[in-house]
Amino acid sequence: MQETRALILDRLTDGPVSGPALATDLGVSRAAVWSHVETLRDAGFEIRDTDDGYALTGVPEYGGAAIEHELDTDFEVAFHDELASTNATARDRAADGAGELVVVARQQTGGRGRLDREWSSPTGGIYASLLVRPDVPPAHAPVYTLAAAVAVTDAARAVGVDAGIKWPNDVQVSGRKLAGILTEMEGEADRVSWLVVGIGVNANVEHTELPRGTSIRAEAEPVTRRSFLASIVDRFAELTDDVESIVPAWRDRTVTIGQQVRVETPREQIEGEAVGIEFPGTLVVETDSDTRRVTAGDCEHLRPRE
Repeated sequence: MQETRALILDRLTDGPVSGPALATDLGVSRAAVWSHVETLRDAGFEIRDTDDGYALTGVPEYGGAAIEHELDTDFEVAFHDELASTNATARDRAADGAGELVVVARQQTGGRGRLDREWSSPTGGIYASLLVRPDVPPAHAPVYTLAAAVAVTDAARAVGVDAGIKWPNDVQVSGRKLAGILTEMEGEADRVSWLVVGIGVNANVEHTELPRGTSIRAEAEPVTRRSFLASIVDRFAELTDDVESIVPAWRDRTVTIGQQVRVETPREQIEGEAVGIEFPGTLVVETDSDTRRVTAGDCEHLRPRE
């Protein structure tokens, strides 16, 4: 959001403020204040003229400016009514040199999951991709997927949904998928150039559209998507500012450790008990014969042994 408009919204959040006071406070003309207020109104913000000045009486449920208004971090938001894929657009923006950015689509028509699987994007969901440029080696990239899973889980729990994380990238409620995460990157041998962390959350999605999944709406109450997404982005930023905090946080929220699992990797199938997680996201599986460490694969929870 343009800086002056963001500052106007910040001032109005605390109550009515007159146009002259805003102009003096922000070092701009009264005409400029009026122009910025009109732009905010066009973006869906309800700003009333009162005897005490401008009063903010309503914020759009969704949209770029509305999401940025909720954020405590410095991510830029690029909002689109429709995209084929937020990850693809974020990759394009990365190639153009963009910095920290959240690409958001109200509707996504060509979302993809792991292994190029189709990702359904029903109306009412949250479809966003976070572009970051961390100063880390490529081998550390998986921990950013873990951070996103923790951020989504915490946002869900904050609105009363008992979510947990299934390794490596699913957020679930009682075995039903609530959200998925797909991380892509470009880098050199010793450092990451950029990471794109795609997040799809079944937020205000009707349960009839989710035959094998669930949604925030189905488990609790509908959420305000701008606030829910902002909480995910802010928590992701907090976690990635302290990378060593991510694995312990993930471990505290997982539903995989302690389960009997079958993990399909490109080369083999590993079956045993998931006993731990190691940085940057390696699953430790105790089999009948040895201990295996799995960096990537499809994980299925099995019934406990008799």
